[in-house]
Amino acid sequence: MTAIRPTVAIAYHSGYGHTAVIAEAVARGAVAGGAEVVSIAVDTITDEQWAQLDAADAVVFGSPTYMGTASGAFHVFAEASSKRWFTDAWLDKVAAGFTNSASKSGDKAGTLGFFQTLAAQHGMNWVNLGLKPGWNSTTATENDLNRLGFFNGAAASSPSDAGAEAVHKADIATAEHLGERVAKHTAVVLAGRAALAG
Repeated sequence: MTAIRPTVAIAYHSGYGHTAVIAEAVARGAVAGGAEVVSIAVDTITDEQWAQLDAADAVVFGSPTYMGTASGAFHVFAEASSKRWFTDAWLDKVAAGFTNSASKSGDKAGTLGFFQTLAAQHGMNWVNLGLKPGWNSTTATENDLNRLGFFNGAAASSPSDAGAEAVHKADIATAEHLGERVAKHTAVVLAGRAALAG
C-alpha cells in the first residue's frame, strides 16, 4: 500500500518577521509528518498561489495578532477568499492556525477564533493543537510545549523590540508540533475518503 502524502498549504502574513519564523516551523513539522508543503505570503498572493490553495488538502492560516485579531493584510486575504466560498472550493479541507504577538496573552485567542470562523464558513475541518498547556505548575518551565496554554492553535510571544531571531524556541517547537499534527491528521482523512470510495 502506498503511503498517502497530503499537501499542506500555509497561508500567512508576517508584519516584522516573527510570524514568518512560526510559519517556517509549521512547514518543517508538516514535512516531518509526511506532507508536501506550499508556503504562501498572503499579502503578495498570486493567481497561481490561489490555485495552490485550492489544490491543497489542508490550509494552515497564520498571522500576527494586531488589536485583538489578525492583521489587516490577512483580513484582505480572508475577504478575497469569498470567491472560493461561492464555489465551495475549500469545502472539507483540513484547516488549522497559528499566531504571534508581543504579550503573553495579547488577545491571541481572538485571532485563532477568527481563523476558526473563517474555516467554518468555508466548510473546512479544524484541527486543534492537541496539547495540554505547559508552564503552568511549579515543575514546569517556559521551555514546555504550548507554554502559553492555547488550545485552538499554535501561539507565540515575541518581544516587540526584538527581531525575528527572538522567537522563543518553545513556540517554534509548538508550531512544529502543529504542522506535524495537521499533516498526519490530513493523511488519515484522505485514507478514510479513499477507503469509503473503494
